[in-house]
Amino acid sequence: MQPYELSLTAAAAAVRTRQLSPVELVDSVLERIERVESRLQAYVGVRAEHARKAAREAAHDIAAGRHRGPLHGVPMGLKDLIDVAGTPTSAGSRVRAGHRAQTDSTVAARLTAAGAVLLGKTHTHEFAYGLTTPQTHNARDPDRVAGGSSGGSAVAVASGSATFALGTDTGGSIRVPAALNGVVGLKPTYGLVPRHGVTSLSWSLDHVGPITRTVQDAALVLSALAGHDPRDPASLATPAVDYRPAGGASLAGLRIGVPRTYYFDHVDPEVEAAVRRAINDLQALGARLVDVEIPMTRYVRATQWGLMVPEATAYHEDTLRTVPELYQADVRVLLEAGALMPAVDYLRAQRSRTLMRQEWGRMLEQVDVIAAPAVPATAVRAGQETITWADGTVEGVPDAYVRLSSPANITGVPSLSVPVGHDAAGLPIGMQLLGRPLREDVLFRVGHAYERTRPAHEHGRPGGDPQPR
Repeated sequence: MQPYELSLTAAAAAVRTRQLSPVELVDSVLERIERVESRLQAYVGVRAEHARKAAREAAHDIAAGRHRGPLHGVPMGLKDLIDVAGTPTSAGSRVRAGHRAQTDSTVAARLTAAGAVLLGKTHTHEFAYGLTTPQTHNARDPDRVAGGSSGGSAVAVASGSATFALGTDTGGSIRVPAALNGVVGLKPTYGLVPRHGVTSLSWSLDHVGPITRTVQDAALVLSALAGHDPRDPASLATPAVDYRPAGGASLAGLRIGVPRTYYFDHVDPEVEAAVRRAINDLQALGARLVDVEIPMTRYVRATQWGLMVPEATAYHEDTLRTVPELYQADVRVLLEAGALMPAVDYLRAQRSRTLMRQEWGRMLEQVDVIAAPAVPATAVRAGQETITWADGTVEGVPDAYVRLSSPANITGVPSLSVPVGHDAAGLPIGMQLLGRPLREDVLFRVGHAYERTRPAHEHGRPGGDPQPR
């Protein structure tokens, strides 16, 4: 196994025990980037020499007994919404041409303090306002979409071009590309990870979280990211937590909610079958399955868009007025639509969100975790605009991908996407685990236990080299 193939957990152990140098690890990942980047386009830019210098410094510190923890010397990518001092944050847009961050975002500063090595910025759908990341190609099939808006981060991790990465999630933008590329993605509890220094799409829905190859990897990264920052008004004052799941595979005593409504409606049969098999595996590990009714399902789409669209337009108000031609057409249309939305509709969406949070709180008193598909279909071909379901219903691709992920953004509950197999075309399928606020530890326990039931080659390793386009 080459160093770039190692999970974060495995790489951290090898670095800690001096079996692997951070220099060797970073060089291996940089060589991997050189091999696949021209076909996948995960990165806006790669800072190879900077990364090599940081790796040498990490190796020196570790040799001197100054080991900072499991992220020390491990190479990462950051979504191009996340500020790093002295580095451009383009947000995938010509609007940001020439922009250069003056200071680190909170999450970048915390990862640097933990010793992680920045490889570069990863592509995003323009200003995170989309579910495909058109610049980037799927790690398993370059003719298909990467998912978005954190597509670059997911593809980098899935292809071995980063050991881990950060994304942002406003309606599914971590979990959708994670599911479509066969990696793990976490949207934490709203407010658990500070967003200071991260370009906003919709401040009441935005989250920052990790994309990794295994559940334990995600726990390691979250342990470094979580914690209060007064510069983010939504930031929660929470104690420091080591989120790493315990080694046991038993789920005895846990109640897994299986939705009777919403999450299995208009879902590809192969996706449904894979997720239900995974749920049965959780039952075999000792969990008790409980049927649940998802509340207020008819209001999910209206609430998501009713919150996101006006908040995004408010953020872009000045540049939309002065340089509208610099936006891509799909994003400009959405921003202009937001300017036409009456204030009463935004207030209705806020009221709906309040009621939805209350109802979800009641539902989550009955179960510890809800298990459901992460997305209703695997990665569509690039340029495909709609999905036609078995009953003849036609749904836009962005609407389909956001449909199952947005409830967690509206309610703020944590959600973890875990790979659970492939369809007949070999495309990854993801299962979504949703839990109570601030109970990421339970999601990690369930996800890690599920991973332990699968053969080693099914998780934690990058996919094969993409075929030439």
